[in-house]
Amino acid sequence: MTPSLLLSTDAVAPRERAPQWREWVWRHFGGLDSDLYGDTDFDGHLSASRAGDVILTRLEGGRHRVLRTPQMARRDEAAYLKIVAPWQGSATVHQPGRAGSAREGGWIIYDTTEGYEIDNPEHTEHLIVMLPKAQMAERGVHLAPLMARRVGGSAGISRVALETMRHTYRELPAMSETAARGAGELIMQLVRLSLLELAGHETAATQKTALQDRIRDHVARHLADPQLSIDHIARALNCSKRHLHNAFAHGDLTLASYIQQQRLQACIRQLRQGAGDARSITEIALSCGFGNLSHFSRLFREHTGMSPSEFRQAGHLTRD
Repeated sequence: MTPSLLLSTDAVAPRERAPQWREWVWRHFGGLDSDLYGDTDFDGHLSASRAGDVILTRLEGGRHRVLRTPQMARRDEAAYLKIVAPWQGSATVHQPGRAGSAREGGWIIYDTTEGYEIDNPEHTEHLIVMLPKAQMAERGVHLAPLMARRVGGSAGISRVALETMRHTYRELPAMSETAARGAGELIMQLVRLSLLELAGHETAATQKTALQDRIRDHVARHLADPQLSIDHIARALNCSKRHLHNAFAHGDLTLASYIQQQRLQACIRQLRQGAGDARSITEIALSCGFGNLSHFSRLFREHTGMSPSEFRQAGHLTRD
């Protein structure tokens, strides 16, 4: 079998890539608006295949948001449960009264018959899986409270489901139509079992993981804001600072250290990729949320062993 759809902006003129991408997303996902956070440069790739009634799509592209209003959902006759499982980057799904976030190793499920919004605040590579809603109903499980929720992926049946979805997408080109249909049915069964487990085993651990995902997503979307702080996050997420600290209590980094690390990594990426060639190091540091330049330089040297200017020059020499 070959992919049923292959789309890439590589062959599209740069100024036409953003509108072309929006048109492709609208058509492929059955009515879905998108925007690029105001970015003018964009590269995107989309590849889709079917495993019986299940549609699997690999989507890679720059940061972007997608939106489906309730009116759009009502106009679409197709009813799917949809999964986003990041390979790279992050995604936050919003549906009325609910929100769920995931990074690599997790997945979120949501309902296309309701309105929804998905934030992808950084470069992303996602596996998107569409499952016919009528075939996903499980006796004794009310689906609505499970939508826009991070199901898991790090352990248990949700990890088996995630790995099966990934392996199925990769191996579909070598499968017969009969084998592909069987793989799609297996995916649906594993997702049903994952939802059953989620419905019956909501624990303090899963709540903590969900809060960590929400915090990381908020940090990614507001990294350039010099006002980003623990107080800022607590107000935005409507929770106490104690809960924020507890979410990172047993990790390698405190929340403050995590924000600092993410800002440093953003500066390093810009200097390494040459994106900062036309800008001063001061401009790059400010764009990543650093307000104290001497503090930034000290942290940068501690992390890389070089000053920012030495790091940029080393990158030039490597590219030359």
